[in-house]
Amino acid sequence: MKITEKLQHQFALSHEGAVDMEKACASVTMTNIALMMPAGVLYMLIKDLLNDTLSKDRIPFYVIASIVIIVLIALTNFIQYNATFLSTYRESGVRRTTLAEHLRKLPLSYFGKKNIADLTTTIMADCAQIETASSHWIPEFIGALISTALVGISMFVFCDWRVALASFWVIPTAFLTVWASAKYQKTAVRKNTEVKMELADGIQECLESVRDLRSGNAQDRYMKTLDEKIKNVERHALFTELKLAVCVNSGAIILKLGIATTALVGGALLARGEIDLLTFFMFLMLVSRLYDPMQITLQNFAAIIASTVQCERLDEVLSHEIQTGSDTMTNNGYDIVFDHVSFSYNDDTAVLKDVSFTAKQGEVTALIGPSGGGKTTVSRLAARFWDVTGGKISLGGMDISKIDPETLFSAYSIVFQDVTLFNQSVKDNIRIGKKDATEEEIMRAAKLANCDEFVARLPQGYDTLIGENGSELSGGERQRISIARAFLKDSPIILLDEASASLDVENETAIQAALSRLIENKTVVIIAHRMRTVSGADKIVVLSDGVVKESGKPEDLMKQDGIFAKMVRTQTEGQAWTIA
Repeated sequence: MKITEKLQHQFALSHEGAVDMEKACASVTMTNIALMMPAGVLYMLIKDLLNDTLSKDRIPFYVIASIVIIVLIALTNFIQYNATFLSTYRESGVRRTTLAEHLRKLPLSYFGKKNIADLTTTIMADCAQIETASSHWIPEFIGALISTALVGISMFVFCDWRVALASFWVIPTAFLTVWASAKYQKTAVRKNTEVKMELADGIQECLESVRDLRSGNAQDRYMKTLDEKIKNVERHALFTELKLAVCVNSGAIILKLGIATTALVGGALLARGEIDLLTFFMFLMLVSRLYDPMQITLQNFAAIIASTVQCERLDEVLSHEIQTGSDTMTNNGYDIVFDHVSFSYNDDTAVLKDVSFTAKQGEVTALIGPSGGGKTTVSRLAARFWDVTGGKISLGGMDISKIDPETLFSAYSIVFQDVTLFNQSVKDNIRIGKKDATEEEIMRAAKLANCDEFVARLPQGYDTLIGENGSELSGGERQRISIARAFLKDSPIILLDEASASLDVENETAIQAALSRLIENKTVVIIAHRMRTVSGADKIVVLSDGVVKESGKPEDLMKQDGIFAKMVRTQTEGQAWTIA
């Protein structure tokens, strides 16, 4: 594997980012060599002084050499800054954009398996950690290794190899000490990341359920649990830092031994007359200049080892298979056909088994059945939120697995059971259905969804901000905005997942009347538990345990006296129930 490809995979970089990192390492190496040049000039000056050969002709040489070195240090530092920091920030933007684009193309099944706090940590904290590694640790570490290796080779070749060995043996030994503990460092970092995500989950859960906690007088018990999670984060952070400190300080202690071995070996050779005083002085000056920066390099090495955990987490997201397909629709009409479809979220748990039915264009197809029977899964598969594990789903004769999801979504208007709204105006929340919609189109969709009634009570009408996720509105009001989006998009296929679950009887009747006007020549799939909602459906599909138990017109299923008929009777009896 080429160095560029190795860097790409190891540190989750783009090709350009990997090339920039190579340039950054080269620039750090040049800077380090430039910073060592004053020692060489000083060595030559002391040699001239000791040999009494410093003449007037030599002074201009040292002056010019000093000026050149100063300019060279300034130039290499400038190059290093551009090659490390500016390139890193550019790559950081590319990384975050690439990650966002990749997440956008992942199947929704991936998000069902991943914890939201985990993904948030990857997008925010892990990217920030890799950015720090790319700008500070990795170039400094590689640059220091290369420049130190060059100096070491020079010492072995041009000076006394025995003193050079006494000076440099500690460097690989110190790095091997830190590297040997890599496994334990990674384990500590992974555990530290896990407890941080548990804390983030706990805080988010607390904020989302604060009303329920208060109503049940459970806030004190919950806060004790949250406090324990905070202490757990603190304990693991200290433990991780302790492991890091032990590794780095062990290497630093080994480095300090180099001063002793250099002094002992150099002193013995000087005493026997095998080296001169200047050579001995040069080696002492070298180790005094080399070991302190090497301690920082050891810290960078340990930090790089720790950051590989974040790189692995990011690489896990980026390497996950995305949904692809053609960006051209080739369908003939908008009939949705499930042909012996099977599906499982996990390999060992089947959610749907051999499901076959057709939702025809111009008709309303209602999916009913017990909770957990697979109704929502069917609607999600119809829009390719997930890909089937067996069989085929076609839209107008076109296999939807061959179409790019975003292209396919253009044919769908979807109303979810769980409504997602934004802290913007009512008007802007409806406009999500069609970003270039006119005021007239928005108002028409809102009227169809029966939004006028509650919007009239808002302070600024359709320009009123509705709070985070519509916190200023009731459940039914939030649901009507979601339905207005579907009306505004006006797509040939409409999927309604418990769309009227939060509506009262009066509003449900109004929405159904609006739907009857909207669905002309369209394919409509409704998921509902209330039989009243599906009373006007053209076709009923009864799903239970992931299998189609019944399918047909409502009146035909009533005659069969099966699951559908039983559900209708049960709900009819329930509506007649009163408190004695």
